[in-house]
Amino acid sequence: MAVAKPTTMVPRRRTRAPKRYSEDEDGWGCDDVYCERCGSGDFGSKLLLCDKCDKGYHLFCLRPILVSVPKGSWFCPSCTNIKQPQLFPLVQTKIVDFFRIRRSSESMENQSNVKKRKRACSLAVSKRKRKLLAYNPTEDPQRRLEQMASLATALKASGTEYIDGLTYRPGMALRSANCAALEKGGMQILPKEDIETLNLCKKMMEKGECPPLMVVFDPVEGFTVQADRYIKDLTIITEYVGDVDYLKNRENDDGDSMMTLLHASNPSKSLVICPDKRSNIARFVNGINNFSPDGRKKQNVKCVRYDVNGECRVLLIANRDIRKGERLYYDYNGYEHEYPTEHFV
Repeated sequence: MAVAKPTTMVPRRRTRAPKRYSEDEDGWGCDDVYCERCGSGDFGSKLLLCDKCDKGYHLFCLRPILVSVPKGSWFCPSCTNIKQPQLFPLVQTKIVDFFRIRRSSESMENQSNVKKRKRACSLAVSKRKRKLLAYNPTEDPQRRLEQMASLATALKASGTEYIDGLTYRPGMALRSANCAALEKGGMQILPKEDIETLNLCKKMMEKGECPPLMVVFDPVEGFTVQADRYIKDLTIITEYVGDVDYLKNRENDDGDSMMTLLHASNPSKSLVICPDKRSNIARFVNGINNFSPDGRKKQNVKCVRYDVNGECRVLLIANRDIRKGERLYYDYNGYEHEYPTEHFV
């Protein structure tokens, strides 16, 4: 579940001091600046000013939407002249190096074993309905290269290093801090069979057999993920990964992609996943608008936290069958219900 952000933005250097003059959502407006998109000067605390031309834009009128006022300099779309991101080279050796794909002389044997295991998994579904499924990679090697190149394009454009597991960096939380037993109210344990399925997904990714997903750039939603083949309900899409840190260290963080990892009874021991510097495809799966019936209908992925061998892990899992070409969406809000999604597309 995504870490809750306050719904009232704190005015910073690039927001004008609001002057009361209208009865709007927060009762504030600006009489000397207005949004270039909607023409309104209301919601002064959410009216962001360009550091170059000094024109104003509401955080929620920008595309993609900004959840909070960014740190450092910010320039509007006109001043930045936003273009399509530079595509990652569709060259096998570059993709292999970027994702650190394991080269093995036993790859053909391993592929055969994977297929056997996948068939065995599918036969067992009828015995226990809630059993998780391993994703089914695209058979065409060229298409898999295109899928990985699309992810590499998004990662490089966002200045993010690829990883496929939780990382523990100096100055942040230690791995020993990730203790599922500290979860307030307890955390559900991932069964042994499902752990084997998760490990199978990890091994497939290590060999370049990625999930059947494409990362596409949308001028409205930014980078977003869509299914590149049919995905069955209860399929493991990916694990939510990044740097693990204490929530107390990130309470004033601008990042809009932080994910709750551990909600401890002792708040000082609560942990979050921070994917801003290191991450995988999970970072680009978009959230739904919780305040709109149409937004809730778009959800096709659920975010679930599990106790995996004593450690907290976060998985993105298909919560219904997903058609090829359908974009992936999940609910950023868990039990907090405080993440500001009312302006999401």
